[in-house]
Amino acid sequence: MLFYPQERIAIFIDGANLYSAAPSLQFDIDYKRLLDLFRSKGRLIRAFYYTALLEDQEYSPIRPLVDWLDYNGYTMVTKPTKEFVDSMGRRRIKGNMDIELAIDMLEMAPHLEHAVLFSGDGDFRRLVEAVQRRGVRVTVVSTIRSSPPMVSDDLRRQADSFIELQDLAPSIMRNHHSRDETRPASPGSANPDRRVEPVEIA
Repeated sequence: MLFYPQERIAIFIDGANLYSAAPSLQFDIDYKRLLDLFRSKGRLIRAFYYTALLEDQEYSPIRPLVDWLDYNGYTMVTKPTKEFVDSMGRRRIKGNMDIELAIDMLEMAPHLEHAVLFSGDGDFRRLVEAVQRRGVRVTVVSTIRSSPPMVSDDLRRQADSFIELQDLAPSIMRNHHSRDETRPASPGSANPDRRVEPVEIA
């Protein structure tokens, strides 16, 4: 990873995208270790985490993670999901946070030297380009080792650097032998049957 000790850094985590990527590589993320890693690389200004929430659900597997992150150094950006029925009569859930992430990254750009985007979504390519024009280096963290790869080739090419998520595993993975319950794993990992993922529509 190419970081400079005095540069101002912000992290932007696309929660739904990372939620899919980490389990595909078969490890859970320790979000405290992730924060500590980037604090050691420079002057971490802010760490944003974006996710949509099912407000009407009796139990949301992501809620404990959201609450923990909110109290432990992350800036949470959430909104309720929207439920709809598609043309085939199937119940669908929409929870896209792309606009919120894009606005925050553009607003933060004047205060940063380096933005770290945890997402492989190709829709962010133009955002990365716009932030780079403001003099900010952008690192994308995702994976090409899942099947299929989680990162868009266009996004990877646009970024100043790309970090393979699996290569970060030794530094950010959760230690399953620990009894420390204050460091939640990726949401839903304790009960995969209750896992609910937002579905994006065009």
